[in-house]
Amino acid sequence: MDYKPLYKAMALTLNAYHNCVKADNKDWELKHFEKLTEYNDSLPSGSGIDSGCKIDIESSTDNIIIINFGYHFMDENGYYDGWEDYKLIITPSLSFDFDLKIIGKNRNEIKDYFYEMFDFTLRQLTE
Repeated sequence: MDYKPLYKAMALTLNAYHNCVKADNKDWELKHFEKLTEYNDSLPSGSGIDSGCKIDIESSTDNIIIINFGYHFMDENGYYDGWEDYKLIITPSLSFDFDLKIIGKNRNEIKDYFYEMFDFTLRQLTE
């Protein structure tokens, strides 16, 4: 089997999906769409990311991947304390494979945690 980091697998599948859309190849378009949906299951879920992560298939390309997710904050007593929506933007980097940018509030310095979590996740090998 040919294993590659998750971010590369997503980029290659996005490219194939959009090429099938342009070529009106419905069979392979659906197969690639289903594979992209499966990749959502490989992205972080739980521990505050209570509704999982979802690739924005229509806005993403092989050179920019957009992932939408939300985070459920808790206060110091363990009670839910609000919800924030975030957008992760993955772009190529010649030096470090990819760059990450997170759009959304940096409440409680949460973005540092997100950057670490997504960097680790996106480098994991997949088929």
